[in-house]
Amino acid sequence: MTGPALALSSPYGIERRLSAPAYLGVAGLEQGQFPPRLSQTGAFQDTARLVPSPTLIPYLLNVPFFSDDAIKTRWVSIPDSSGGATGPVEFSTTGEWKFPPGTVFIKHFELGTDETSPKVHRRLETRLLVVDAHGGIQVATYKWRPDGTDAELLSTNLMESIPMRTASGERMQTWNYPGRQDCRTCHTDLNGGVLGPKTRQLNGRMTYPGGVTDNQLRTWNHLGLFGTSIEESTLPTLPALAFLTNTSLDLTDRARSYLDANCSHCHRPGGTVGNFDARYETPLERQNLIDGPVLIDQGMDHARAVVPRDIWRSILYLRASTLEGMKMPPIAHERLDEAGLGLLRDWINSLPGTPALAPPEIVSTSSPSVGKAEIEVRHPEPGVKIRYTTDGSAPGTSDPIYEGPISVEFPVVIRARAYKAGFNRSIAAQQFFQSAN
Repeated sequence: MTGPALALSSPYGIERRLSAPAYLGVAGLEQGQFPPRLSQTGAFQDTARLVPSPTLIPYLLNVPFFSDDAIKTRWVSIPDSSGGATGPVEFSTTGEWKFPPGTVFIKHFELGTDETSPKVHRRLETRLLVVDAHGGIQVATYKWRPDGTDAELLSTNLMESIPMRTASGERMQTWNYPGRQDCRTCHTDLNGGVLGPKTRQLNGRMTYPGGVTDNQLRTWNHLGLFGTSIEESTLPTLPALAFLTNTSLDLTDRARSYLDANCSHCHRPGGTVGNFDARYETPLERQNLIDGPVLIDQGMDHARAVVPRDIWRSILYLRASTLEGMKMPPIAHERLDEAGLGLLRDWINSLPGTPALAPPEIVSTSSPSVGKAEIEVRHPEPGVKIRYTTDGSAPGTSDPIYEGPISVEFPVVIRARAYKAGFNRSIAAQQFFQSAN
């Protein structure tokens, strides 16, 4: 998609750039020597009230990375020449921007802990990402104290169970505080280390603290942050990721935007061992997504990165819909992104092709303590034929058709597959049954 149309005579989100010192003016940050408390970093003039330093510039991403439903606030401090900067931001229409040494990004995380009252938040962490003298990055995580007065530097990663109030009681949510090496898993030299701010993420509107709503690229351009000035009239033609919840926008565009934000830092040429390129700038026909081959098929017949109208053979969807060891992304989330999964599911099911049947459901109707059982195989689609095996082999067209409950003795592996004219056959469902004693 392209950015929204602008009223070029409207006020800018920020009228004047304040001189920002490199590394927030804090000794040691250049070498990645982070102070023990957030209040000592120079990021906030009032840490307890979360009032940012005046030189910080707030920004929003069109499509943020999913972080277990956390509420995130972002700022950046970009030094100017008087603050010791060696140059401005190197702007690129596509691809990553290059930020001058001494730039500091601040990302703050809070979590809504009361589902009955959305305004109840708990401060969890604040991360700092520093562009060092060599163009590399240094990262630190600060964990907030329970009283919210300050945050402490973490020396390693940490898991914490957060109590969450619900309408029916309480549940626990796991929060993963990343260590410095965890951050390097995604913030790599290949992607430039800085993942968020780029043209397609900032080409959108933001309401700034002063109350003015403006296109972020327009404001940054006005402040002179870019080495190459942008003609404001061209902003609507620049790429912009599609807001995921705006159903008036193209479904494929929204799905590709989601994949760009959540996968492209690794899934790109020279990156992870996966074959597809998730970058939005790569045309869909060259992304190797639809019917793209996979290196690990998870035991699925005819598995591909994305199989049109078949979420069960689409490995991209399969790995995004689990929290087991094969989950994607592999770190930084302990909950499923239900909204994102719904978007991917709608997109895959919208692609032209023959629909696939869902796998059958295999259930036991007897107690496992008796050593044998009656097994039922169910399917929601009327008129399907279900073929099954009891020896663990994959069902084929020569295997028995399910016509009613199957009497078996434990242990046993039941596998079943659904067939119907006008559909591609289902993947094979499997259940293992054994005696409880």
